[in-house]
Parts: sequence; C-alpha cells; structure tokens
Amino acid sequence: MTGKTNPIIQTDKLAEWHQSMAGVIASRVASTADWATPIANLNFFRRDEPAEPCICLVEPSVVVVVQGAKQMLIGSEAYRYDCSRYLITSLDLPASSGVLEASREQPCLGFWLKLDLRLLAELIAQGHLPPPRARAAAKSVGLGTITPAILEPFNRLLALLDEPEAIDIMAPLIQREIHYRLLTGDQAALLRQIAAIDSQGYRIAKAIDWLKVNFSSALRIEELAARVQMSVPTFHHHFRQLTAMSPLQYQKWLRLNEAKRLMLNEHKDAAGAAYEVGYESPSQFSREYSRLFGAPPKRDIETLRRQATGAG
Repeated sequence: MTGKTNPIIQTDKLAEWHQSMAGVIASRVASTADWATPIANLNFFRRDEPAEPCICLVEPSVVVVVQGAKQMLIGSEAYRYDCSRYLITSLDLPASSGVLEASREQPCLGFWLKLDLRLLAELIAQGHLPPPRARAAAKSVGLGTITPAILEPFNRLLALLDEPEAIDIMAPLIQREIHYRLLTGDQAALLRQIAAIDSQGYRIAKAIDWLKVNFSSALRIEELAARVQMSVPTFHHHFRQLTAMSPLQYQKWLRLNEAKRLMLNEHKDAAGAAYEVGYESPSQFSREYSRLFGAPPKRDIETLRRQATGAG
C-alpha cells in the first residue's frame, strides 16, 4: 500500500493484520514457548505473563510484536517494541530480552525473521533503492515504525502456513520483498552499514563470525583486527560502538554461555566446562560466571533444572 492513503484506513488495516497474525500464532503456540515454523528463518514466540529480562544472543533479525509488548536491553540501552514499532538488529548481539505486557487472556505474541545479509547486499548492489531517510547511526540495533508496506508482506508470509504446498515457492519471494521494504524503511541506514561490503560494520560482522567459531582460542586483538583489515584502535572503536562490548568482553560472553549450555544439556561439571570453553582457571570461571548470571555455576544449573521440572 503506497500513496496518500487515509490514515484512519491505514490504522484499521494494521489492526486487522495484527489480529489476523495473532490468531495464526496463538493457534500454533498454545503456551509460553518459541516455535520454529515450517518457513525458513521464521520463528514465533508466545509469553503468557510479564518477565524480567533474560540473557540471549540476538541474531541479525527483525522482530515484530502483534500483541503485547517486549523490551530488549543491549548494553545500557533499552528498546521497547510493540504493535507500533519493530525491533531490528544487524549483528549477533549479546542482549537481555524481557516481556512488558502479557497475560493468559492477552498473551504477548509475535515473531522474528532472521535477516539474510547476502540478500540485503544483493539488493543494495542492484542500485535501485532510494537513499536512506536518515544518516546511519553507529549502532547495530534500532526501532522501526510499523507501516502497511512493512506489515502486509509479513501477513502474507504467515498466511502461507495454511497453504504448505506453496511455501517453497512463495516464501522466498515474500522474504525478498520484506528485505526490500526494510531497505526502504526508516531503518534502512542501519542495514546498509552492515550489508555494504566496504563498510566498517561489515568488517565487524566478519570479526564476530570468527569469534563465534573460535571463542575457546586465545584472542589476539592485533591478529583479529588485521584479519578484517582494520587498525587496532579503529577495530576497538567500531566493535564497541556496534556491540556495546569490547572484543574480549564479547568472547567472554560467548564462553560463559557455551559453558552454561554444556553444564545444563551435557551434564559437564563446572571445571570441565570451564576448560572446554578456554578458561585455564576454574576459580576465575566461577567468578565471571557469577557476575554474568547472578549465581555460581553449580547453584545456577541446579536452580534451572528445578525450574524445568516444576520443583521448588
């Protein structure tokens, strides 16, 4: 929908689409959960009550709430998003995600679509996009305005779940349209600074890719900066601007979360998990784990297991 559409008609249409998508999600996610849909890179979420922020790694994605409200904390910045604003991230970011508005009668419902950075780069390279409406901020997360042009293709994408035989053909086409709409929306500058291969953001994204694979290895900043063709001061500056962390802090976050996974899912003890993710000192691991998660490793894992079984 483009042109000088009546604002009241636009508002009614957005409300209609929100209601439709809420019905699609509620019919498939019956209680608090995340659900991977049959459509590649599209995931649903449902929360039945407000919740304090919990630690997570946010992939490059666009997150849309169709009922309720959520908040993402990245560094010292808080981003509230609801039916009027979507959250967009262009890097893998350590964050904390909380639920602001939800109840059993009116659960918080929404979805996230993982962004295809190659598709964004392809669309940019074609050169037919209008210039961004604003200058690029030195950030990798933003809040965009929900408009009919943004929401309508998402509504069609979700509707494909009732037409499964069409998913393989139609979903890639609609997702391409969504990426185009994002590149012509009010967060276009944020996306372009990451997807453009000659940008500093693109180089930081490549450094993050390396860290995710090699987080247990010793980190030599000079070598990583050289790998992405940046000077050490420039690398440090842009890395912190885009992630709200230093490279060493980012590596530590990856290590601690992987150690938590090893203890919780693979039943490793704290010392074994610490060594496996690259720590040489279990006591240092325990101190840093407690600082991040609020409890020593053993107590934290025991608490999580009790919660999972409904005990205590």
